[in-house]
Amino acid sequence: MKVIGISGSPRRGGNTDILLEEALRGAASRGAETEKIVLNELKVSPCQEEEYENVNDEGLSVVDDDMRTVFRKVREADALILASPVFFGSLSAQTKIMIDRFQCVWLAKNILKRDVFAGRRAGGFICVEATSREDFFDNARSIVRHFFATINVEYKKEVFCPGVAKKAAVLDHPNVLERAYELGRGIAGEAR
Repeated sequence: MKVIGISGSPRRGGNTDILLEEALRGAASRGAETEKIVLNELKVSPCQEEEYENVNDEGLSVVDDDMRTVFRKVREADALILASPVFFGSLSAQTKIMIDRFQCVWLAKNILKRDVFAGRRAGGFICVEATSREDFFDNARSIVRHFFATINVEYKKEVFCPGVAKKAAVLDHPNVLERAYELGRGIAGEAR
């Protein structure tokens, strides 16, 4: 069983990163092989809508960048945990660029009738914000739910952590750390 964690945070050792590590630790405690993808360390271009003209033989993007690795790793995963901070009421740019690049998968699935990510996977979402605005979490959740639906990931669990801005401030919230750990355990338990 393989659980992939995707970090959309630009800050290593920050709140999002810490919670994702806890979730992956929880998944590993259930026997899952885990791997973390840090989007900020990849070379990923924004969606260029080139997929409207063509997709590659796999139904994926024709753009040659590090998204090819992300596509492959997500396809191979039995479960997925996505983690992002909230910036200006939504997901981080790194997270949103990655999601936008899955437009080719949406096209393949809905227009070309090719299910590039066949099979069901379990998914979890971790989100952190400096304020305590529920509508920001609602917005981020909505985008992630649509993304998960496109790649056949069932949105199973979420952990939201409001009111943490300072780097590693989440360490002062043991209940949130525990919830992230349990999210990982639960996602691993739901994996195919």
